[in-house]
Amino acid sequence: MGAQSTKPYLVRAIYEWCNDCGYTPHLAVQVGGAVKVPSQFVQDGQIVLNISPMATNRLQIGNDAVTFQARFGGKAQEIYVPIEFILAIFARENGEGMAFEVPDPSGMPEAALEGAQVPANVQPFPVRNATPAPDDLPPEPPSGPAGPSAPGDRPRLTRVK
Repeated sequence: MGAQSTKPYLVRAIYEWCNDCGYTPHLAVQVGGAVKVPSQFVQDGQIVLNISPMATNRLQIGNDAVTFQARFGGKAQEIYVPIEFILAIFARENGEGMAFEVPDPSGMPEAALEGAQVPANVQPFPVRNATPAPDDLPPEPPSGPAGPSAPGDRPRLTRVK
């Protein structure tokens, strides 16, 4: 029996560290193979996923894959990411974390991609009493006086303390 990969253990360790420090853990994922994410949010073959407890439901970081449920654009989605497609795990607030090498899906043998199938139990789910994920909220406005907005800018709320 070959040696077990350290990658899932390191992903779990950085995830725990982020949560212990009050940071928001994010996964950078190379999309391909059996990766199951909403395609409309994929950019340049990659996606960044917020995996904080407030943004996910039933998060499992296993030795073979990361699975969880999350909301994208208000719609509940089932996410499935094989460990080998994780590019990095990091804290959103400071960028600290760990990056990994990921095999190029175009260079992988076709048999390897065919063998990596999403489990049958990974299905969309009904959501009850769900709160929006932090990624679904608009970004905080820059500090300073509010001036006229440029054409095409989205309206933003300003916090007054």
